[in-house]
This record gives sequence, C-alpha cells and structure tokens, in this order.
Amino acid sequence: MIKSMTAFARESRTCDFGELTWEIRTVNHRYLEPHIRLPEELRALDVAVRARLGTRLQRGKVDCSLRFTPSVGSVGSLRINRPFVEQLLEAGHEVGMMIGRGAEPSPFEVLRWPGVIQEQEADLDSLTETAMGLLDVAIATLLETREREGARLEQLLRDRCDRLQESVQRVRSRMPEVLAGVRKRLAERLAELQTELDPIRLEQEIALLAAKLDVDEEMDRLEAHAAEVRDVLTRSEPVGRRLDFLMQELNREANTLGSKSADVAVTREAVEMKVLIEQMREQVQNLE
Repeated sequence: MIKSMTAFARESRTCDFGELTWEIRTVNHRYLEPHIRLPEELRALDVAVRARLGTRLQRGKVDCSLRFTPSVGSVGSLRINRPFVEQLLEAGHEVGMMIGRGAEPSPFEVLRWPGVIQEQEADLDSLTETAMGLLDVAIATLLETREREGARLEQLLRDRCDRLQESVQRVRSRMPEVLAGVRKRLAERLAELQTELDPIRLEQEIALLAAKLDVDEEMDRLEAHAAEVRDVLTRSEPVGRRLDFLMQELNREANTLGSKSADVAVTREAVEMKVLIEQMREQVQNLE
C-alpha cells in the first residue's frame, strides 16, 4: 500500500511520573529529515528516537516533539533531608551552648541552608521506557494516517490513468481521419495549382507527411507508462521517486504528441493529457 508523506499524529499518556505527549508531523521531502525536540529530562533519547523513526519512515520532513509535565510528588518535586536538618539543628544548639547564646532559627533560614532541600530524582529508566513505548503508538497512528491518505491518492492516480488511456484511444481512432484529410488537402492544393504530379511521387509525398504525423510510438509509450504507473501502485515499498520519473516520461510523450499534431482535435487531446499528467505529478510529490 502506498503512503502519503503528509500526516499528523498526537498521542498522550498519564503515568505515575506525569503526562507525556508526542506530536509528529510529516510533510513531503526528497529524503528522511527528522527534527526532534525533547524535554531536558529526556534529551538523552535523541539518538534512540531518530533510530526508531528511521526504521518506520523512509521519506519526508519529520517534526517530532515530546512534552513532559511532571506530576506533583513525582519528578521534579522537593523533599526535606530530615537527617541532615536534625544534625544541623543539633549542631546549632551545641554551638549556642558553647557561646552562651541560644537562638532558634526560623524555618526559612533552615531551608536556605545548602543540602536541606533535595530534588527527588526521577526513575529515568521507567520514564524512558514509557516515553519510547508511547512513541511507537504515535508512529503507528501516523502510519495509519499516511496509509489512508495514500489510498485516496492512489485512487486519484488510477482515475487519471484511466482518463489518460481514454484520451490515447481517442487519438488513435482519430488518426486515420487525420491522414485522410492530409491526403485530400494535398490533392486539392495540387488541383488549385493545376499541376500534374506523378502518382508514385504523390504517394511518396503523402508517405513522408504520414511519417511526420505518425504518433503510434508516442501512443504506445503513453500506454506503457500508464500501465507501469498502475503496476507501481500495487507495490509495498516506497514508490514516490519511481512515480515521479514516470510522470516525466509521460509528459515528454504528451509534448511530442502536441508538437506533431496537425489536427485541432489531436492538439486538444494532447493538452488534456498534459493537464492530467500535471495533476498526477502534483500528487506524486506527496507519496513516500
């Protein structure tokens, strides 16, 4: 199944440590280009996140960010070093006895003493495991979105291929009439000039004109490229670059058809083909 490179996913989870939220946004890009933003507590995950994205995504510009809001009493909360405070108060009382002057310190004076307040350390292993597990969920959601959009684009491309095939058939059916018209106009022109031309020479001239106007090869290649597009759409691997190449080939054949055209109807069909191919090319840019 083909995948679009344009998608968005957001996944949140609340745990004992707090709330984790991943947001992943992807847009079309020639290569895989991840941009990752992590909270300070989890900055060490950068390499692991890049590796995880690289195993699941092949192309696209990826903006991946993680927000972490610690819960009260968990990561980032404060606690009192009770043994240290008790030792500190006992030492202060002893010093007061020694100098003959006792004084009870205020609670905020004690809090300002280095080592009294300790920041509770996080269980980084558990937090990291939870964050990476949630990242897998976010990537899975992103891929589902890309597949849904890819299915829509696949249908659009198939529809345009069908219309391109119909246009090719109309040109094929029109060409005998075009060549008959060329023969008729040439005969009428000679009659106007009152010039007699050897029948063999006449057939030679008509054959030369027919060769210049012959578009069978262009029609064959247009049909072959359209068939290849349909085949590529059935593949499971990334197909964006191959489809982009096929769009260039289709456009080249449509241009050649237009330059050879000596008929208004054929010219109109060539223009219609180029419009269809351009519509496909614009959508192919979004495929992985």
